[in-house]
Amino acid sequence: MDYPHNYRYVDEAIVGRRSIRAFLDKPVARSIVEDILEVAARAPSGTNTQPWQAIVLAGEPKAELSRRILAAYHDPVAAAAQTAEYHYYPSEWVPPYIDRRRKVGWDLYGLLGIAKADKARMHAQHARNFGFFDAPVGLIFTIDRVMRQGSWLDYGMFLQNVMIAARARGLDTCPQAAFTHFHRVIAEHLAIPDERMLVCGMSLGYADPQAPENSLVTEREPVSAFARFEGW
Repeated sequence: MDYPHNYRYVDEAIVGRRSIRAFLDKPVARSIVEDILEVAARAPSGTNTQPWQAIVLAGEPKAELSRRILAAYHDPVAAAAQTAEYHYYPSEWVPPYIDRRRKVGWDLYGLLGIAKADKARMHAQHARNFGFFDAPVGLIFTIDRVMRQGSWLDYGMFLQNVMIAARARGLDTCPQAAFTHFHRVIAEHLAIPDERMLVCGMSLGYADPQAPENSLVTEREPVSAFARFEGW
């Protein structure tokens, strides 16, 4: 197939995107983040509604949000009082989704040397979400509650654009639904209006190449497993 010469750059950015869970202590210029968001905002949306809203955190504001979430996370009473902003996962797991979920979890824990019965280390590893995995930039994404399912589809394309644009600039990301469980803490700390709901968080920065968890490459099904072709 005779593709345009630059298709490989796009493919490399997409294929090279992974969820990075350990970042270098290396700052990211605000101008770079602004460029990423400007490019990402070219995502399509129904009737150009553009439902995405982002809060970009660095330095002490990011650190203070992490402290507040972690205080609730490590307090059994406070943690029990938290509820997820919305249902990200199914209420009842069925194959093949439960099998894929388990595999990626144990693959990650295996790289970190966390045994299946080691609940304390699992708890500590999950807590790293709320420190943005030590990334220099943390993003919190919200959407107006009046928006419906179609706008959430649009939002997914925007988030993908953020991650691909970051890769094109030598940066890495980790999209994080874990933040939604502490949406009340986040909304209070960041003064997010009641009419907005939390979509997810995201860590952004330079991947630590020495961190074992960053060697994880998740599997993908072949095209033949999920696509049906007619008339070919």
